[in-house]
Amino acid sequence: MTTVSIKDVAARAEVSPGTVSNVLNRPEKVAAATRERVEAAIRELGFVRHGSASTLRAGHSRTVGLSVIDIGNPFFTDVAAGVEDVASELGYAVILGNSAGSRAKEERNLLVFAEQRVRGVLITPSDQDPLRLDRLRERGICVVLVDHPADRADQCSVAVNDVTGGATAMAHLLRGGADRIAYVTGPATMRQCQDRRRGAERALTAAGRDPQTLQEVAMPAMTARCGQEAAEKLLAQGALPDALFCANDLLALGMLRGLLQAGVRVPDDVSLIGYDDIDFASASTVSLTSIRQPTYQLGRVATELLLDECDNPDTHAHQQIMFQPELVVRESTR
Repeated sequence: MTTVSIKDVAARAEVSPGTVSNVLNRPEKVAAATRERVEAAIRELGFVRHGSASTLRAGHSRTVGLSVIDIGNPFFTDVAAGVEDVASELGYAVILGNSAGSRAKEERNLLVFAEQRVRGVLITPSDQDPLRLDRLRERGICVVLVDHPADRADQCSVAVNDVTGGATAMAHLLRGGADRIAYVTGPATMRQCQDRRRGAERALTAAGRDPQTLQEVAMPAMTARCGQEAAEKLLAQGALPDALFCANDLLALGMLRGLLQAGVRVPDDVSLIGYDDIDFASASTVSLTSIRQPTYQLGRVATELLLDECDNPDTHAHQQIMFQPELVVRESTR
């Protein structure tokens, strides 16, 4: 098969090779009519640019890296959809890395991103240590935090107020008459788990209740399997709490399955609330009350910030955007 070159495209479009290069890399510098002619020639000839060669010349590629904690969680699937849509609109590709909550795996993902000369990285960090992200910035790679607030002015971030979300969930359970409440959560290193508990404790204090009465059931991961194991653990203790606040919907859905299999009625015996409002929340056997996050919007806005920083470093203004969560009441709570 004959390889089509930039010179072949230039000859077909009757322009210089430099103009073809501009259409590929800086299309805004080319007049619309000329750009359309070059793009038509590219389609007709089936030209595909040599990605590695252009990356070597530019020092970076038209790719961004996305590192998430659990791609099996529909929350992150929706975030990734928002990322990919914006990246595609602006001519970028996305390399996905799944850390599975492991710092070691996250560091390997970031190393791969750097080796591939990504233009920028979107990341939901597995813990609070910023050093590995600082190393990316030292290499000239832009970084935006996703679902994690920044604690510095020179860092873009897009997050949801999880303290407010935790307080909203707890206040709803209290309004339903719950007295003994348990918080089913994931690893203590996760900022989201900490903030949602802080919010729950804040709501208890505001209601004149002792936050120390909040029972915690900590699981090694925020999965449906761990949710079911948490249900088995609570059932083995004998008396169940009046209400359960799960730190995400996967935990809540696993908890729901475990309770229903044991003959526990939800919400008659136990109220149950999750967090994220993934699609499965409304489709479960007992539809799940949850705290909704704007997942797709998180991905879109974070990618817009990242690519603006990449493409317009002189005019880019760092932003720390905080969305507010929303309570969605369904059948699983009183």
